[in-house]
Amino acid sequence: MSTLRFQALKETAGRKPVKVEELDRKSVIFGSNVFNDKAMRQFLTPEAYQAVKNAMQHGTKIDRRISDYVAMGMKEWALSKGVTHYTHWFQPLTGSTAEKHDAFFETSFDGSDPVEKFGGSQLVQQEPDASSFPNGGIRNTFEARGYTAWDPTSPAFIYGTTLCIPTVFVSYTGEALDYKTPLLRALSAVDDAATDVCRYFDKNVKKVTATLGWEQEYFLIDAALANSRPDIMITGRTLLGHTSAKGQQLEDHYFGSIPTRVLNYMRDLENECMLLGIPVKTRHNEVAPNQFELAPIFEEANLAVDHNSLLMDIMQKVAERHDFKVLMHEKPFKGVNGSGKHNNWSMATDTGVNLLSPGKTPMSNLQFLTFFINTIKAVQENEELLRASIATASNDHRLGANEAPPAIISVFIGQQLTKVLEELEGVSSGKLSPEEKTDLKLNVVGKIPDVLLDNTDRNRTSPFAFTGNKFEFRAVGSSANCANAMTILNAIVAKQLRDFKKEVDALISDKSMKKDDAIFNVLREYIKETKNILFEGDGYSDEWEQEAAKRGLSNNKTTPKALKAKVSEKSLALFQELKVMNHVEVEARYEIELEEYTKKIQIEGRVLGDIARNHVIPTAIRYQNILIENVKGLKEIFGSEYESIGKEQITLIREISEHIAGINSKVEEMTEERRNANALENAEAMADAYCEKVKPYFDVIRNHCDKLELLVDDEIWTLTKYRELLFTR
Repeated sequence: MSTLRFQALKETAGRKPVKVEELDRKSVIFGSNVFNDKAMRQFLTPEAYQAVKNAMQHGTKIDRRISDYVAMGMKEWALSKGVTHYTHWFQPLTGSTAEKHDAFFETSFDGSDPVEKFGGSQLVQQEPDASSFPNGGIRNTFEARGYTAWDPTSPAFIYGTTLCIPTVFVSYTGEALDYKTPLLRALSAVDDAATDVCRYFDKNVKKVTATLGWEQEYFLIDAALANSRPDIMITGRTLLGHTSAKGQQLEDHYFGSIPTRVLNYMRDLENECMLLGIPVKTRHNEVAPNQFELAPIFEEANLAVDHNSLLMDIMQKVAERHDFKVLMHEKPFKGVNGSGKHNNWSMATDTGVNLLSPGKTPMSNLQFLTFFINTIKAVQENEELLRASIATASNDHRLGANEAPPAIISVFIGQQLTKVLEELEGVSSGKLSPEEKTDLKLNVVGKIPDVLLDNTDRNRTSPFAFTGNKFEFRAVGSSANCANAMTILNAIVAKQLRDFKKEVDALISDKSMKKDDAIFNVLREYIKETKNILFEGDGYSDEWEQEAAKRGLSNNKTTPKALKAKVSEKSLALFQELKVMNHVEVEARYEIELEEYTKKIQIEGRVLGDIARNHVIPTAIRYQNILIENVKGLKEIFGSEYESIGKEQITLIREISEHIAGINSKVEEMTEERRNANALENAEAMADAYCEKVKPYFDVIRNHCDKLELLVDDEIWTLTKYRELLFTR
């Protein structure tokens, strides 16, 4: 096996950068393979075009007759670009995307008259097997029927020679079996709630769109080196390996010169993104060696989620052309930064206003404060649920480490906005005097534009930070589907805005308050109620952990504990009220996420046991035998003096034996705990057992293996080392 390691290193050393040609200016090629507005105007009838636009903008249903015309135009556009197949592209609860390709091809009954065919029925709906995807007990194996249904709000696109049609995925009985369906419902809820609140300030607002700009962090490892590590290939991370003498401590990789092979990979990836309408804009080295980031311009949230899911597929495919392996695991290497996917979220009106950006007038700033404070209140009321939205086995490794927010959800807003809220808190209860209202609007609300963008610093330890004109949900994991976090965030904000409007309307109606007075009174109470969630300090400190406990904030450090918030009575009622998910859908997702956690820990345990016993122990014994032969030779030459002359060798032999014994015994104990956990029938109990009984063995076994890596001759060590994985480019 050591030969495989050295062959991989030799292969990597001989790599040449893959040549990449710029297709054209980005503005020219952008969206060329997307059935966007330009393509629809060219290939659809005016009636069909307007029907799709109405569906996109207002959520109106497309008549089946019209869908035939849409399908006809979409097919002709696709065929003009050399497409041969089509697929319903969806996002099942596996965390990745799914597709089944069908040809634009049919024949008559006797096999004659071949024709390219694609009708409205194929566009609107297909029937994949629903039982073979995670369903949380919604579907039995013998009840396999499920449906994919066209989502016209996310445009179809071409990848390779396949027309990909974004769709939702639901069961025969109507329950959502995907990430997209609840997201669309949550986005509809926040649209309705935010639009109602906007009309306090501007009667012309008819629609509010949630926006998302994600930042994708990832590692790039040479394919040969990745293939030499069974743990990377199977689990996406290194389960053992001693840290390199040099890691990220010199801080020389962050924003450094991008390695040539990597830069060509990025250019190739950007070409693909431009063709698919993914507006990637930023690329750079991240903190850890061989870690990088790309980020797009923000988009409507549903489209942004689709684009990120599509991007993660494309990244791997492009990487193959460049002999790279993309690692999106949140913590692929111990001792260096892991990877996140910061979700920058805001809301925008159809009149062109970012609701989380201050304006130039007191009225526009009051609107800003309304949405700003209500978002903070939504987080305060649902911090456990927000934590649950980013809970996975892989993200547990990252949260609370040196580069990621802690498991405690808090909100950072900066000193200037903290001061603004403190002044607003001093507003008197009830109707404001003319002098008080003038002072408030001119001296507090009216001055916000002068302080925001430059004075709102980023707190890298905050999971939910305000960054000038948006909130940045920093705790989302690199491998996650953004839809999970975005569904929860938009849902809790929608619920909060609904409650806010009820309170304001009640003050206007019952107490005959003017609108501004009512808004100020409600916001003042919210400021008082949300103090516990606001935190400006070091989220990594022990003091914050203690302070957060005093404030009553949760600190759910593991996925099994965090996920419980999803099925609390409060959460179930929230989802039900907003029609985002019914009880069956929520409980099914809870079971699916517990099972996914269990299976990932189970797989990692098996892989770790396999590597420890089949790679590490045999290699250690081989080196130990070399030492033993050496000691025997010393004894033959020096007789009774051999013990003093061979003292170091004898010590090494003993150390190796101790670590071998430690590995063997702990692997056996871990295996027994797995058997005990597997015997449990309840998904919750099994996840808890894997978390509390199985997973703790990983670090103990790893410690013994890593110590042996330092003791054993480098020439015979089989596993590619950290210094080679992180610094071979």
